[in-house]
Amino acid sequence: MLPAGFLCATCGVQYPASEAPPSRCPVCEDERQYVPASGQQWTTPTALAAGHTNTFREMAPGLLALGTVPKFAIGQRAFLLRTPHGNVLWDCLSLLDTATVTLIEALGGLKAIIISHPHYYATMASWGRAFKCPVYVHAADREWIMVPDEALTPWEGETLEVLPGITAHRLGGHFPGASVLHWEARGLLLTGDTLLITPDRMASFMWSYPNNIPLPADEVARIGERLHALEFEAAYAAFWGSEITTDASAVVALSVARHCQALKVPRAK
Repeated sequence: MLPAGFLCATCGVQYPASEAPPSRCPVCEDERQYVPASGQQWTTPTALAAGHTNTFREMAPGLLALGTVPKFAIGQRAFLLRTPHGNVLWDCLSLLDTATVTLIEALGGLKAIIISHPHYYATMASWGRAFKCPVYVHAADREWIMVPDEALTPWEGETLEVLPGITAHRLGGHFPGASVLHWEARGLLLTGDTLLITPDRMASFMWSYPNNIPLPADEVARIGERLHALEFEAAYAAFWGSEITTDASAVVALSVARHCQALKVPRAK
């Protein structure tokens, strides 16, 4: 059964079931997102499923990326981590159809879902109900939960071990609860866009990506210190082609230094 409730066509976040679309999308009205010049647009899960499908791609052993085609809303990908202790879904897609449920169940279902930040809340409550598993969102971002549900489990503090060896780290910056997911045994870091991989295979740290507002240097330096404590060889961000597959820890450290240098030193005229 498809989720109920309208979906924002710009950010993809689900709203409670209603006869008419909501009058506004608070997620898009926030300065970290945007309302299109043409105005707020809405769709339904049924309409989305009629013209879209989810695809699966193996990115590394035990790591599958899921994406919706054609692109919908922000266009992020989610990740399925297949671990000896069960499967974890990192981030979420708006489209949840029967085929997606069937495929994931055939791979062992889900033990947990964890979301990096509010822009990827999508239809997370529906995913939690479909797979009968907890959906972890950081308590610092609870104001952005548009569909309260028993499946949602706010977590607090700086770290959360979702399953053995799979740990979320709250870094803040983009949102107060913005997090990354570390798979220690595989040396993988999943970043959402708490940090985003750029076309030159470096990392960027922004308060608002669509509006090009960078984080302050001192905030990025703090995030860099947290990341320095983690060991990872590869990093995968929210979008297709946005990954560093070798020596990622050193590249991220260099990216932190580059960001801080760019904001501290006046540019030559």
